[in-house]
Amino acid sequence: MTWLSCSPTNDGPSDGSKFKVIAPVVRDTIHTNRYVAEIKAVQNVDVRARIGGFIQTVPVDEGQTVHKGQVLFTMDDQQLQQDLNRATAATKSAEAELRSAEIELEGSQKLLDRDFISLSEFKLAASKVEALRAKLEEVQTDLAQASLNLSFTQIRAPFDGVINRIPYRTGSLVEEGSLLTSISDLGEMFAYFNISEVDYLNLKDNNSKEVRLLLANGKAYPHSGIIETTESEFDPNTGTLAFRARFPNPDKLLKHGGSGKIEVGNKIQNALLIPQKATFDSQEHLCVFVVGEDQIARVRKIDPLLRLPQLFVVGSGLSAEERILYEGIQRVREGDKIETEIITFSQLFGPVQ
Repeated sequence: MTWLSCSPTNDGPSDGSKFKVIAPVVRDTIHTNRYVAEIKAVQNVDVRARIGGFIQTVPVDEGQTVHKGQVLFTMDDQQLQQDLNRATAATKSAEAELRSAEIELEGSQKLLDRDFISLSEFKLAASKVEALRAKLEEVQTDLAQASLNLSFTQIRAPFDGVINRIPYRTGSLVEEGSLLTSISDLGEMFAYFNISEVDYLNLKDNNSKEVRLLLANGKAYPHSGIIETTESEFDPNTGTLAFRARFPNPDKLLKHGGSGKIEVGNKIQNALLIPQKATFDSQEHLCVFVVGEDQIARVRKIDPLLRLPQLFVVGSGLSAEERILYEGIQRVREGDKIETEIITFSQLFGPVQ
């Protein structure tokens, strides 16, 4: 087509039909962008064995809700209990030796005051007390370590959450650091998504932090979320910025590792709207037929700001006072004089939101 070039006025189609024309409408509207999102639990941690040994009991099951401090696994503790007993006995022995040496030191002090012993003999008794105090500190450290090691035989939940896969069961031999399970707090969830620089600036201008979530099956998640934080720099490879939104999850519908799409509404004030049906492409430009008071159709190039369902938001090239051809575009040429019938937006689309 070569509609952009002007041609003499034509009489237009000769069948006597009327062509529907429509005026653009100016409305505040909301444009929704969608971004792929990764869903993560606010808290999700791996539960690992702090010591090696045999698993003695597994009092929980996969998918079970547990509470902070609840026992998830118990390990064989016989050897560690013996170590604790030895450390306890060594500590009691060291305490007794120290008390005996301190009594001797008190006696030496009295003898020294009466010149019954030499200063060197008193210092020898004092050194013995210091040595026994150091020995007591050493065995107390061993006792604390033995007690700590024994506590590692009971693996407890670090917070309220849901148990995930349990690869090892009762009787399994595990090494220190072996992954026993993971636990997720599903009370609230994070949704991570990336947006372009242009969308980021529009979002900042809009000053809205509320977002919606579409689930993997296309259904809307019933609770809205709030954008909490963004990264400090754009990814140089993709030109996008990472965002994180928080969603309530009272029914535990969202799961750690899930996916969806974040919907971000961008409010556009005084948007100039026209039907997509009224446009056509010519020489790589989006165009419309503008019909003046003389009923002559003239091609006009327009710059669309963005596409909405069935509509374009026009950035430039058209005003709200003009009328454009809505139907019969293929039957009209540049400069044709046509008979028109005016229709309204509400006739076609109802109230424009």
